Amino acid sequence: MTRWRPLPDSLPREARHLVEQLRALKDRTGLSLAELARRTAYSKSSWQRYLSGTKQPPRGAVHALCRVAGADQARLLALWDLADATWPRGAMVPAGPPEAAPPMPLPPGAEYRRWRTAALVAFAVIVLLVAGLLWALPSRGG
Repeated sequence: MTRWRPLPDSLPREARHLVEQLRALKDRTGLSLAELARRTAYSKSSWQRYLSGTKQPPRGAVHALCRVAGADQARLLALWDLADATWPRGAMVPAGPPEAAPPMPLPPGAEYRRWRTAALVAFAVIVLLVAGLLWALPSRGG
């Protein structure tokens, strides 16, 4: 049986109940997260997020876990419907320390340099294509 970390305190009761049931079902299968990922269309890291309560599992993931475990889909999908109405929208539920700061803005002139570089590369590609076309055409000389 997997030793689970506590669920985030900010997780609503219905969502908490769903995740607890999914954890129990996953434990009942005896599968690792990697093996569960191989048997479903969801990655190991996705299952980790769903079973830690940091991200709402899609309805299809609940369905897939029930199928793999041979469990009653109707009951767990009903729990998913209840949890869906209360799950925090827009962002993952924080489960640990805050993430790193957003990336720094580009220095002045960086956009212009990127544009100029892209234009030069495009021009070089056009020149090479025209040169290749001229080389490949038969000459009209005598």
